[in-house]
Amino acid sequence: MKMKTSITLSEDLLKLIDHLTGKSMNRSELIELALREYLLQRAKRVRDSKDLELINRHADRLNKQVQDTLSFQIPI
Repeated sequence: MKMKTSITLSEDLLKLIDHLTGKSMNRSELIELALREYLLQRAKRVRDSKDLELINRHADRLNKQVQDTLSFQIPI
């Protein structure tokens, strides 16, 4: 369901939006698309940050496991 809202944007931003939308879409569609993309990127950055924190927290153990695994390899 779509809901009506009101936002205030600078004139130069509105001109750029109007230039980008042309006849293919309206301002609301472009702003909604841009906001969705931004929010998805932000959620990904948060997930990536949590993943990196988890990897760093367990880095010593993970590195030891890798070293142990590599020690079983035979030279070629």
